[in-house]
Amino acid sequence: MSKHVARRDPRAHWLLLLLGLAVLLAALTVNGLVTGLAGGSGRSDAGPAAPADRAATSGGPVLRLDDAKPVTRTMPARTIALTFDDGPDPRWTPQVLDLLRRHGAHATFFVVGARVNEHPELTRRILAEGHELGSHTFTHADLGSAPGWRQDLELSLTRKAIAGATGREVTLLRPPFSSVPAALTAPEYAALRAAARTGHVAVLADRDTKDWQRPGVAAIVQAATPEKGRGAVVLMHDGGGDRSQTIAALDQLLTELTEQGYRFTGVSEGIGAPPSMLAAGATTRLSGTALRWTQTGAGWAAAAMNVLLGIALVLGIARLAVQVACAQLHVRRVRRPRGHRPVVNAPVSVIVPAYNEAANIAATVRSLVDSAYPALEVIVVDDGSSDDTAGIVERLGLRGVRVIRQANAGKPAALNTGIRAARAQLLVLVDGDTVFQPDTIHRLVQGFADPTVGAISGNTKVANRRRLLGRWQHLEYVIGFNLDRRMYDVLECMPTIPGAIGAFRREVLLAVGGVPADTLAEDTDLTMKVLRAGWRVVYEEGAIAWTEAPSTLRQLWRQRYRWCYGTMQAMWKHRHALREPGSGGKLGRRGLPYLTVFQIVLPLAAPAVDVFAVYGLLFLPWSTLALAWLGLLVLQGLTAAYALWLDGERYGPLWSLPFQQLVYRQVMYLVVVQSVVTAVIGNRLRWQRMIRTGDAAALVGAQR
Repeated sequence: MSKHVARRDPRAHWLLLLLGLAVLLAALTVNGLVTGLAGGSGRSDAGPAAPADRAATSGGPVLRLDDAKPVTRTMPARTIALTFDDGPDPRWTPQVLDLLRRHGAHATFFVVGARVNEHPELTRRILAEGHELGSHTFTHADLGSAPGWRQDLELSLTRKAIAGATGREVTLLRPPFSSVPAALTAPEYAALRAAARTGHVAVLADRDTKDWQRPGVAAIVQAATPEKGRGAVVLMHDGGGDRSQTIAALDQLLTELTEQGYRFTGVSEGIGAPPSMLAAGATTRLSGTALRWTQTGAGWAAAAMNVLLGIALVLGIARLAVQVACAQLHVRRVRRPRGHRPVVNAPVSVIVPAYNEAANIAATVRSLVDSAYPALEVIVVDDGSSDDTAGIVERLGLRGVRVIRQANAGKPAALNTGIRAARAQLLVLVDGDTVFQPDTIHRLVQGFADPTVGAISGNTKVANRRRLLGRWQHLEYVIGFNLDRRMYDVLECMPTIPGAIGAFRREVLLAVGGVPADTLAEDTDLTMKVLRAGWRVVYEEGAIAWTEAPSTLRQLWRQRYRWCYGTMQAMWKHRHALREPGSGGKLGRRGLPYLTVFQIVLPLAAPAVDVFAVYGLLFLPWSTLALAWLGLLVLQGLTAAYALWLDGERYGPLWSLPFQQLVYRQVMYLVVVQSVVTAVIGNRLRWQRMIRTGDAAALVGAQR
């Protein structure tokens, strides 16, 4: 039914889309892991565990576990190995380093690999100032409760992160949530023995200051001070929270113990062991650098998604607020008494373009002839149908109905044929699958009492709504299309009069050159031309037309693909309306941006939003997700209920709204993706006609 050249639809972009979404999910997963959102990054709540081997729990805090029996070491007398966990932190680590430098002390920093990637310059400073580095896992994971693969990954990634930042590999390891040897549990001991097989030496503590609890400066100093001149490994923190008490306590501790003859050194130097840090190989350094950039990119992706969601949420709420406000204004305007405004009874010509409409055409024509309107002619233009469409109409033998046959030339050509043949000055354009109510035409044309009105949109309703797909489309028509049309009416920027029901002044159609044929959304293209010609386009809620919606997902896809692609064609064609005055300018500066944002940009972003939802299922508390989802669903439900109330519809279909988010929404945004790709690569989409079943005509006939 179109002369557009048919080409194969693009296919490779689906693979690229899936690949892009997979990369985004992987990036978000990395971000979830490194920011501590993943399960296993916190302390296990499994309850008390069995104690570790007594040979480990009764010895010193430095453990070599690569032999059958553990070997432990302790600090010599008056030797303090200050150790700091959870860094590097951009606020607290520099303060710790400044204090150590001022007191001439050295320490060992057990760093979190993910934090190393965030602050490699601090990690390099730690080494440059003579301190020692050790591993505190990559995400501060509880090794005792983590599976074996997670343990290996935590340690391997941390080694690579440190190697990428400093060119060194570390062998010292302090497991998160550890304390003194006596507190070591059997699962933690098993994890440390597994780590020893990859060259790690475990370092626990003699003195756990528990500074993370912020018990006060005096309590931290007391907890860190060894008894009777003994040596000790002291556990403190330079990251993970407010460490102001730790900084104050460290200054006091260094001052007091230095006066008592203590020396402060790294763990390896303190026990007389060889340096724990080794030169990293080129492969390890490159892997570490790649890991850092991956983590950085993942952080950017997560931040971008947060911004995107915030923008989408703000735009969605703003759209809803504008829709509701405009709907209220529209209702007050159209439902108030008409006063002395004259009743329009001028002759009307109804034009029905038809191509293979045998399933519905009889019901359509009968409903038009049964209209309660005094002066009406019906013109059915058979556009080269291969079924008996024209014959069905002719055999009806209805008065005032004319049939015009022509070779197949497309819907716009059929409409233009009808326009030329029409006798009346007011024209109603109707699809061949549409059924009118008796008062539809009368209500539709009353707006022409205003001489500035050039065209009027009616209220299209889905007739075949008994099945789930029909209910979803019914809700979409009522919530989206008709709420939008009320808003467009108030803002005077109506971009589309639906092909199912629209009224035009004949002079307007002739002035704009008839129905255009160079886009696949001829109804949108025509409406925009009318606006740019200086006429007003309004919406009449009471002029109801029942139409047959697609009954399968395949047919829905074909229909919406054509609509979306054709709408984009029309938007591009009329882009110059942005600079025009009057009603054309209102279209350009109100209607076109609205269509761009809500029918193109946000749907294109929707696949990424769904990936973010999967990320939330993996990493966020389900209670938070459930609350957010229910909140959005309630907002959608209230909007839908309001729209149904405005249209005088029952609330029954609301039960299907939650399921609409699981299938229908995805089909709609994938249609936009397909349409944009088709447009970008320069393909021309052919007309894709929906196969009619006659369900709409049967249902409306039964209701009448």
